[in-house]
Amino acid sequence: MSAEKLVVIGQGYVGLPLAMRAVEAGLNVVGLDVDGDRIKRLASGESFVEDITADRLGRALSSGRYLPSTEYTDAEDFDICVITVPTPLRDGTPDLSFVEQAGIGIGPYLRPGCTVVLESTTYPGTTEELLRPLLESASGLSSPGDFHLGYSPERIDPGNPVWRLENTAKVVSGVDAESLARVDGFYRRIVERTVPVDSTRVAELTKLIENTFRQVNIALINELTMLSHHLDIDVWQAIEAAETKPFGFMPFRPGPGVGGHCLPIDPCYLSWQVKRRLGRQFRFIELANDVNHEMPEHVTQRVMAGLNRRGRAISGSRLLLLGLAYKRNTGDMRDSPAVDVAQRLQALGADVRAVEPYAEPHHIPGGVIVVKLTEREVREADAVVVVTDHDVFDYDLVTRHARYVFDTRNRCSGDVVERL
Repeated sequence: MSAEKLVVIGQGYVGLPLAMRAVEAGLNVVGLDVDGDRIKRLASGESFVEDITADRLGRALSSGRYLPSTEYTDAEDFDICVITVPTPLRDGTPDLSFVEQAGIGIGPYLRPGCTVVLESTTYPGTTEELLRPLLESASGLSSPGDFHLGYSPERIDPGNPVWRLENTAKVVSGVDAESLARVDGFYRRIVERTVPVDSTRVAELTKLIENTFRQVNIALINELTMLSHHLDIDVWQAIEAAETKPFGFMPFRPGPGVGGHCLPIDPCYLSWQVKRRLGRQFRFIELANDVNHEMPEHVTQRVMAGLNRRGRAISGSRLLLLGLAYKRNTGDMRDSPAVDVAQRLQALGADVRAVEPYAEPHHIPGGVIVVKLTEREVREADAVVVVTDHDVFDYDLVTRHARYVFDTRNRCSGDVVERL
């Protein structure tokens, strides 16, 4: 009996790890992506996702069970399809065009008994109200009945070596009991634990709850950080002290803002849906967004003030930024607050240089010079700004040779260091 055929639409930070894990579980996998350059790189054995090593990708290719492709014709006769495409915001409104394109593209290749799962983050109702009609129209089949349909929110945390796809519980759902059973059965082959829920709407809301929780609590700490600075209180020490309480508290830490494919976007999906369906505002989300969006400007003003105290104007100053990605140990720069900080500093006339070992060069903002972290670069900078705290950075080197360090991540210590 031949192995089941899985199609994963989208070969980025979510889709590629899923494809690799499925190959390792014995499935034949087609990885579809509209980005031809990305597919060429994958086919040549080059991984652009930090969590997937070139060796792991090479093993998948050598097995003959992984085919990166831009052609939907390679999806023919598939058993399972998982859609992992981006769902960005456009002017505050959810952009589901990539989901729509995926549904239209895979629809003609549906056959009786196959299963389609959406993993892309979205508002409750998308799977049944948007994706299902597209699939039915393109295939002439119906769900439930002819094919199975479900939703399972992605829980990928790029750069996290502890919690990976296979050992993170996977929430699963279906449009009916049989669909749920098929979706659950598939994910049980590739993860250690599944968490079935009653409907696709519950599963869609689950993802939004997870990231809204983070967004709101990060905003709370960020606002406390701004206020603590004016009150001359060390918020980092206060958080560490609060963390010693063994119950009723979960630590969140301040930073230059939020970024990536989840936090700046997912809560807005929920807020948008509440306003559209109920005509009400989700005030917590909107307030949290306001606070977190304020952080890059707060960082910029703090750096400028720090330079002023040292007799330097920001215009004409040489600044060295450590990190441009939105989070530690990845090259993902989607909605990165570090990029926002860099652009604000440039707008004030600063000569901005950055150390970013992970991001692809074409994602670096214009005018920012990318350099290596060397003693010379540190010495020649009027200020070093720690924006994204990659573990590969030599923070001791920075504190030994810098004139002034503004640290948004609490990685440095010493007389020249000022923390967020």
